[in-house]
Amino acid sequence: MTNAEWNTLSFPKLGIEIPVYSTAFTIFGMEVKWYGIMIGLGLLLAVIYCFRRMKEVGIDSDRATDAVFGGFIGAIIGARLYYVFMMWDDYKGDIKAILSIRDGGLAIYGGLIGALVVGLIVAKIRKVKLLPILDLAGMGFFIGQALGRWGNFFNHECFGRNTDLPWGMTSPKIAASLKANASEILSLTGVTVDPSAPVHPCFLYESLWCLAGFLILHFYFKHRKFDGELFAIYVLWYGLGRFFIEGLRTDSLMVGHLRISQLVAAVSVIGAIIVIIAVRSKIKQDGGYTLYKDTEESKAILAEAERKEAEYDRKRLEKKNRKKNSEAETLKPEDRITDIEETEENEDGKDN
Repeated sequence: MTNAEWNTLSFPKLGIEIPVYSTAFTIFGMEVKWYGIMIGLGLLLAVIYCFRRMKEVGIDSDRATDAVFGGFIGAIIGARLYYVFMMWDDYKGDIKAILSIRDGGLAIYGGLIGALVVGLIVAKIRKVKLLPILDLAGMGFFIGQALGRWGNFFNHECFGRNTDLPWGMTSPKIAASLKANASEILSLTGVTVDPSAPVHPCFLYESLWCLAGFLILHFYFKHRKFDGELFAIYVLWYGLGRFFIEGLRTDSLMVGHLRISQLVAAVSVIGAIIVIIAVRSKIKQDGGYTLYKDTEESKAILAEAERKEAEYDRKRLEKKNRKKNSEAETLKPEDRITDIEETEENEDGKDN
């Protein structure tokens, strides 16, 4: 089988066959994987979106910068550690394999835990309000996950059991994986798989689910009832979708016959529902809630940030003018005359 055939992804009922390679390009002898590119692109767009909305939750973006980037670093580390821990038999004693994430091996729940732990610690140090920044984090997570899941597409992974649906997919890589693990899948999940038949594109389901979740939070943003509500909705929405999608997968992280991600998803959904109901009930009992963006503290912080920004712009303009004047003083006499004549001609032209 040729390399092109091995990497051909097919959607039989749609009559589509496309070559899908895990490597995007090679630079200086090092392969750059689509998996990393898609995750990086997701993180970049999430950062851009979140920073554009910082003031809308009452946070100074300069003070939140460290927390945001700390959170993303924590996400990568947490996602890898979680995956390696669950697959320890495949990684023990191989430090190089543990550190290599170019070919995949990131667990989303580990990423969420890592992002929250590191991000919130840094936010506490930088004295940034936690709940408002969590609301932005929820939307950022949805963006990153919606795009990041397409890294699984390029790796021919994150697929489910066999399906007769029109969008069922298959490839030699998928068939080989199912064939090699068919007996284990049957013993752990009770599901019989046919390596030659199409399977559910679970990566696509999760990507679309996260995109829908982002749109819900984006349009509900101005109607949130309390700080942290958007993050609670994120946990609820993502956990709900992940619970059902995980039930379709044949490559889940397992402990015995238990799908770890499905269990975590169920607990997350229940916890989020409890939080939303409890906080809303308290707000109703107290007669209202003041969002952080409407507090005097937030307004004072943002006003000070605007003052500093205006001061920075003023100093930059002064520096630019001093440089311009300095350059003018060093001109030769004949250049000065030419410059003056050009200025007079421009003024004459304006008069005319």
